[in-house]
Amino acid sequence: MPVTQEQDSRVHRPAREPGPETPVSGPGLLAGTLPDVMVVELFADPPDIHLYPEEADIVEHAVDKRRREFATVRLCARTALASIGFPPGPILHGRSGSPTWPDGVAGSMTHCPGYRAAAVARTAAVTSVGIDAEPNSALPRGIERMVASAEERRTLDRLTLSHPAVAWDRLLFSAKESTYKTWFPLMGRWLDFSDCTITPDPERGTFNSSLHVPGPVVGGRRVDTFTGHWRTAVHQGIEYVATGIVVPAGPHPPRLPTGNP
Repeated sequence: MPVTQEQDSRVHRPAREPGPETPVSGPGLLAGTLPDVMVVELFADPPDIHLYPEEADIVEHAVDKRRREFATVRLCARTALASIGFPPGPILHGRSGSPTWPDGVAGSMTHCPGYRAAAVARTAAVTSVGIDAEPNSALPRGIERMVASAEERRTLDRLTLSHPAVAWDRLLFSAKESTYKTWFPLMGRWLDFSDCTITPDPERGTFNSSLHVPGPVVGGRRVDTFTGHWRTAVHQGIEYVATGIVVPAGPHPPRLPTGNP
């Protein structure tokens, strides 16, 4: 699968009425959906976001779109980190391009056209977290067969008939991205699309990601299924779908029940 020093007043002085260029930690696409996790979102790229020199080096030769999304998602991340008591600092790339977080932090970042978000938590409460956001529209032709098994495609067909407002193939893709982002910090190796099966629950807004390879050991127990949440939202006429997974520290909770779509 896959893919400044904060002196800006937008970070340290919260606006009274958050707008499209204000980091949002209240109701949004992912904010409020993940237990013990702080999610900060933006639906636009504020101008003049300051990057640390080490961060600026990463995108020195990138196109403007890439530089803007890179900077904005780090603004979200530093805002979220500040909210759980961590000072600002550079967020660089680690193995496989995943972000590096301060000691004691589990985190994840995502961006898609018109949306950026970061999720962070203290490792005393959360072992790993993975988030992903996508446009709520069908995957490009041919991609579904690359990411979905025959069993998953049958599930997608049923869900598309019963709940047509959701682009279920895109949600499945997003859930597998969130699975990988959750998996990699715990296991440190690649996870293929075929290495997990996604079972969404259209009524509860949850999904199970069942692993077909040995999963991580958390709290002395092997985790073979990640449980996640998904949500759709419309912002300024643009439809989004997002997924998130939290692996709590200590004993893993039982598998979420799913409906029979």
